[in-house]
Amino acid sequence: MNAKAFALLMFAPGMVAAQGFAGLGGAAPEYAPVTAPAALEFPRDHGAHPAFRIEWWYLTAALTGADGRDYGAQWTLFRQATRPGAEAEGWDSAQVWMGHAGLTTPDRHHFAERFARGGVGQAGVRAAPFEAWIDDWTLRGTGAAADALGDLSVTARAADFGFDLAAVTERPPVPQGLDGFSVKSDGGQASYYYSQPFYAVTGVLRVEGAEIAVRGTGWLDREWSSQPLAADQDGWDWFSLHLDDGARVMAFRLRGADGGAYVSGTWIAADGAPTPLGPERIKLTPRSFAEVAGREVPVAWRVEIPEFGLAVDTEAVNAQSWMGTSFPYWEGPIRVDGSHSGRGYLEMTGY
Repeated sequence: MNAKAFALLMFAPGMVAAQGFAGLGGAAPEYAPVTAPAALEFPRDHGAHPAFRIEWWYLTAALTGADGRDYGAQWTLFRQATRPGAEAEGWDSAQVWMGHAGLTTPDRHHFAERFARGGVGQAGVRAAPFEAWIDDWTLRGTGAAADALGDLSVTARAADFGFDLAAVTERPPVPQGLDGFSVKSDGGQASYYYSQPFYAVTGVLRVEGAEIAVRGTGWLDREWSSQPLAADQDGWDWFSLHLDDGARVMAFRLRGADGGAYVSGTWIAADGAPTPLGPERIKLTPRSFAEVAGREVPVAWRVEIPEFGLAVDTEAVNAQSWMGTSFPYWEGPIRVDGSHSGRGYLEMTGY
C-alpha cells in the first residue's frame, strides 16, 4: 500500500488541519473511550487493542559507536483502525499498519517507511511471546526476562541503512500519568500509556557502507487511544531523558493553535518509582532554532523540573533529523547537560 492510500484510509481530506496533527484530534465516539483507571495488565497490554482507533510500539536508542561518535536508532509500528468493531481475518480486517525506522549519525539522518494491511500476516503484534513486525522489520522478545518486553531483538533494514540491536532490562514497565492514564489537554483527552525506559542496548548499525558496533540506552513507549489530542492541538514536543545518575524523565508539550500548550510528564527515580508531573511542575523552553526541511524547528531546549533539581539544556546530535514520512516530523538523539548530564531522544511534530 502506498503512502497516499494509507493517508486516505486513516483520515478524511482536510482532517489533518482541522483536527490536530495527523487527525489525532478528531472525535471518535464509535471507538472505545479512554477512561480512568487504566488497569494495565501484562503481558496482555503489550499486544494490540483493536477496539481503540490508534496505538503504537515505539523504541528509541541513544547510542555511542566504537568510533566514539553519537548515534541514534528508532523503530516504530503504528496500528490504525479504519472502522470500529472486532478484528477480522484476511482483507476484511479493519487494521492498517505503518512502520517507521530511523538512523541518525552526526552527519546524516536516514529514514524509511512501510505500510501493511492487517489480517494477512504482513504486519501485526502478539503479546506473548512478544513480537511486533511489519515485513522483515521485527521487535521480538527473546523470552529470557520475566516481562515479555524485558529482552528484545530489534531489526530494521532499508536501502541505505539498517540495524540489529539487543535491548535488555530486568525492570518492569513504568506507567505514565495516573497509573497509565495520561491526560493530554484541559478538555480531558487522554491515552493509556506506559514505558520501558531502562534498556541497555548493544548491537550493530549498518550505514553508508560501514558496520558500526554500538552501545547505549533505550526507551520503549506503548500508547493507545481513540482521540489522544484536542481538536485545536496541532503538534507536540516529546522528551525522553536518560540521566547519568540513573533517573529517567518523560516530558511533553502539546501545542495549541492559539499559542498555548499543555505540559505533562513523569520523573522516574533510579529505582523505577514514577512521580507524575502536572503542567505547573515542568517547564520546556526552546533555546535555539534551525532550518529543517524548509521550516524553523527548535532543536535546542531548556528542561526544568524544580522539585527534583533538574535544570538541563539539550542539544541535537544532528539538527537535521527530519523524518520525511507521510506525516513528517523531527526525531533524533539529544545530549543533556546542566544540573544533570545524560542523553535522550526528542520528537517534535506539527512544524
